[in-house]
Amino acid sequence: MQVTETSSEGLTREFKVVVPAAELDARLVERLSSLKKDVRIKGFRPGKVPMVHLKRMFGRSAMAEIVQSVLSEVARQVLSERGEKAASPPDYRLPEDDAETDKVLTGGADLAYTMVYDVLPKFDLADFKTISVERPVVEVSDATVEEELRMLAEGARAFTSKKGKAESGDRLTMSYVGKIDGEPFAGGSDDNASVTIGSGQFVPGFDEQLIGLAAGDSKTINVTFPADYRVKQLAGKAATFDVSVKGVAEGEPVEIDDALAIRLGVESLDSLRETLRQRLRSQYDQASRQRIKRQLLDQLDEVHKIELPPRMVEQEFDTIWRQIASELTGAGRTFEDEGTSEEKARADYRNIAERRVRLGLVMAEIGERARIEVTDEEVQRALTAQIRQFPGQEQSVVDFYRNNPDAVAGLRAPIFEEKVVDYLLELVKITDKPTTPDELMREDEDDVAV
Repeated sequence: MQVTETSSEGLTREFKVVVPAAELDARLVERLSSLKKDVRIKGFRPGKVPMVHLKRMFGRSAMAEIVQSVLSEVARQVLSERGEKAASPPDYRLPEDDAETDKVLTGGADLAYTMVYDVLPKFDLADFKTISVERPVVEVSDATVEEELRMLAEGARAFTSKKGKAESGDRLTMSYVGKIDGEPFAGGSDDNASVTIGSGQFVPGFDEQLIGLAAGDSKTINVTFPADYRVKQLAGKAATFDVSVKGVAEGEPVEIDDALAIRLGVESLDSLRETLRQRLRSQYDQASRQRIKRQLLDQLDEVHKIELPPRMVEQEFDTIWRQIASELTGAGRTFEDEGTSEEKARADYRNIAERRVRLGLVMAEIGERARIEVTDEEVQRALTAQIRQFPGQEQSVVDFYRNNPDAVAGLRAPIFEEKVVDYLLELVKITDKPTTPDELMREDEDDVAV
């Protein structure tokens, strides 16, 4: 076997590999000899089938397996001898000519191919004590709990169908189509929406224009999305909604008392308030952690200027791009509809891919140096959480993960990331910053959207 390095540029390594036909044949004879005693062929006693006959019957398939073994074996040997770590599985450029491939598989030619891989970069980690982040802190006030209780009561309100025109507090069932500049926009349509007038659950100014409508009525509603609207493509834009009312219902009186709490599965109004307080506290804590984690990742990305394995970046970009293209196609949208161009979008998403790869390498290096590990018990808990999301399909979910190692790695990766974040938060400087619930949750939505 001959392995020759043909190129070494940056993190990319390329090798020309030649495995003589004689070596492949020796491996084939060894493989078939191990099978000989188990082969049952009419006309031959067990263990007495001639090698030439075995080659004729099983040689091609066995040689294909041998070639796969050689590819893996050579890669491991080269990496071990060079003391390198591959960033991802090597690419193999095998003979493209069917006739040449057939010669190799039938033992009539050497196996000659090119192996290309990227190595993981070596880099120094930053001094984490120089990193400073702000932690948003929100107090769960009594007023916030009461507002949450009021909205919960509104959600529990019973409605009965009514004839006549809609008034404030009534709930309308309707269909609508939202348009900007006369063209429907993604996410702006619904065939069976429910809107309570005065709830403010839609764009400001939307539900007030429903007053006076009755079942069977249609109307075009004019609104302007807020300048800070969370969907950036819609922020500040004027829009129309073609509305068709299917039904009107009026709400029955609802009292905020122990009876309401019991109806909601809690023993008393005080217990309900405490449950809401704890739920809000949990929501704020999660949002605060996401905010501080984003700051931490931003600074890790900023202070680690490292060379990136080209193939890792390309694979990450391809994954992102396929998802974006699929979403646009599914919504019947173009990049121009999103206020950009394909060229600019490609550049933006390539930057995102580079960021993800860079942070992945940095987090992996931190975890390795800190000896951070994900236990089997932690993976099992994550798997159990996944199973619970598919009631009645538990065995199918278990089988899926059992047969897909990459899926199990997908469970392990976020656990590892959170453990590395926990480790870093013990080292960086954290300053608490009081904020409001609205500011915290708005910031959290921005983080998720990036």
